[in-house]
Amino acid sequence: MLRSLYSGISGLRSHQTMLDVTGNNIANVNTTGFKSSSVQFQDTLSQLTRGGGAPGAEGGTNPAQVGLGVQVAGIATNFNQGSSQATGKATDLMISGDGFFAVTNGGQTLYTRAGGFTPDAQGRLVTADGAILQGWAAVNGVVPAGGPVSDITVSNMALSSARATEGAGVAGNLPSEAAAGATLDRQISVYDATGTATPLDLKFTRTAGGWDVSGTDALGRTGTTSLAFNNGQLATNPATLSVGGIVVDLNRVTGYTGMTSVTIDSQNGRAAGTMESFTISKDGTVLGAFSNGAKEPVAQIAMAKFANSAGLEKAGNSMYRITANSGGAVLGTAGIDGFGSIAAGSLEMSNVDLSQEFTNLIVAQRGFQANARIITTSDEVLNELTNLKR
Repeated sequence: MLRSLYSGISGLRSHQTMLDVTGNNIANVNTTGFKSSSVQFQDTLSQLTRGGGAPGAEGGTNPAQVGLGVQVAGIATNFNQGSSQATGKATDLMISGDGFFAVTNGGQTLYTRAGGFTPDAQGRLVTADGAILQGWAAVNGVVPAGGPVSDITVSNMALSSARATEGAGVAGNLPSEAAAGATLDRQISVYDATGTATPLDLKFTRTAGGWDVSGTDALGRTGTTSLAFNNGQLATNPATLSVGGIVVDLNRVTGYTGMTSVTIDSQNGRAAGTMESFTISKDGTVLGAFSNGAKEPVAQIAMAKFANSAGLEKAGNSMYRITANSGGAVLGTAGIDGFGSIAAGSLEMSNVDLSQEFTNLIVAQRGFQANARIITTSDEVLNELTNLKR
C-alpha cells in the first residue's frame, strides 16, 4: 500500500486536532481567566532507503529517507496576561502579573486565574462552582507569616477584639488670664480589657505658677501633676499624668490668653466590634472595617507560582492541577517578585486573540484539505494500478 496514503491520514488527524484546539480557543473568547492553547506539529519516523556514505575515491553520499507523515508533538498553553475588565465588585479579583489563586474543591487543591469570587452562607469566598479561596487568617489583626493556609472568610460575624485603654491625649489651650482657683472639668470614656466603657475625669485647677491637673477613674484611682508655661508654651517636660495605668499625654496643651479649648481628644482603647465592610489591597490583604471604628486585617490571600506553569494540567472550570512537570506550588503573597499583584474590582479576561485564531482556523482547514487531496490522489494511483489488468 502507498506510504503517501498513510501520510495523508496522519495529516488529517493532526489538522483535526488543530481544528479542535482552535475551536476551543474561540469558544472561550469570553471565559474569565482562560488561557489559549496552540498545537505543535512534528514529523514521524522516516524510512531510510539509502544510508549516507563517507567520501573516498568518490564523493560522499547523503542518506535518502522517505517521511511517514506528521504527528502532534504537543499542545502548549499560552499564559500571557489577559485584558482587564472593571466590574466594581469588591470580591472580583484580577492578578496583574504571574501567579495563581489557590482554591480547594472536593478535598483537592487546584489553581486558577479566574478571580470571580462571592461569599457563601458561611462567609467564605468561593468561585462559581464552590471552590474555596485559600489564604492566611489573621489573629487579633495580625496575619501570620507563612504556615498552612485555610479558607478565606469575610463573614460579617468577624470580630475585632476589645482593647484596654493604655493612653489618652489632651490638646487645646488653658487660659492664662484665669484667676487662681478657677477650675475646668473634662471627661472621656475609656475601656477595660472586656470592652466596658468607664469615665476618666480630669480636673484643671489654676495656680499661681500654672495649672494643677488631677485625674480620677471609675474605680477611684487618682493621679496628679502640675503644668507650667513660658509665654504660652508648655515648660513642663515631660507633661504626663498616670491614672490607674492609663498614661495621659499633656504635651500638646498651651497656655495663651483668651482661649479655653482644652479637651481630652483621644484614647487608644475600644470595645469589641463586628465587621461592617471590607476591602482587598494589592498585596491580597483583606482589610475589615468594624463597628468599633477599628480597621484591621482579617486575612491575606495566598498566591501560588510554579517552576513551569506550562506543565500544569487543565482541570476544567478554569482550574489547573499540578503535574510531574509543573513542579510543586510555591506559596507567597501578592506584590513579591514572581507572584504579581491583585486588583480588586476587576477580572482578567481571556487572552484569546481572535484574529490569530481565525487565521489558524483557515490554516488548519487548508491543511486538512491538502491532506485529503493526498488520500484521493493516492487512491487514484491505486485505482490505476488495479486497472493494469483488464
